[in-house]
Amino acid sequence: MTVFADRQEAGEQLANALIPYHLPQNTLVLALPRGGVPVAAEIASKFQFPLEVFLVRKLGVPGHVEFAFGAVASGGVVYLNDDTIKMCGITPKQIHEVLVVETAELERRERVYRQHPFPDCRGRTLMLVDDGIATGATVTAGLLALRKLQPAKIILATPVAPRSTIEELKSLADTVVVLTSASNFMAIGQFYEDFGQLSDEDVLRYLGRQPD
Repeated sequence: MTVFADRQEAGEQLANALIPYHLPQNTLVLALPRGGVPVAAEIASKFQFPLEVFLVRKLGVPGHVEFAFGAVASGGVVYLNDDTIKMCGITPKQIHEVLVVETAELERRERVYRQHPFPDCRGRTLMLVDDGIATGATVTAGLLALRKLQPAKIILATPVAPRSTIEELKSLADTVVVLTSASNFMAIGQFYEDFGQLSDEDVLRYLGRQPD
């Protein structure tokens, strides 16, 4: 079920889909690293909006790390999916252990990617962008953290997401823009011909920054 050649093409299509929304000039595009960065870069370039990363780390089920039971975001926001935790039998000790590891990685990425202070978001339109949404845990944590920054409006933009997840996220974002939704959703990668992993260097290149 391939829809996009790569993340750049997905970003171009998403940028075109955003044209009718008449985005204000104070819009700040926030990419979820790493995969969301190439997508967000296309949007920022088209509209000449500033591009930043917003750090969120998925909390993966022990033994099945690709399946999220929650997420941790910049600003110390932690989202836990109680249903998933119960279904998978995850213990409080396991939650703590995963949280410690992912918080450390989030802080490492903050040091690597954040080469100047994070901008003031009060009264601005914030657009959170990822290359796709699966369980919605990562994006949920990101949206909850962004709301604490007192923006005027939050837009969630992504190329692909399950229909059920989209409905759940509509209560957290003012506007949700998704190009492709599916009920038989298996993985984000099924919608891309090229869904290769990105490095820290790739992220910095899209941000126009140099590695330390």
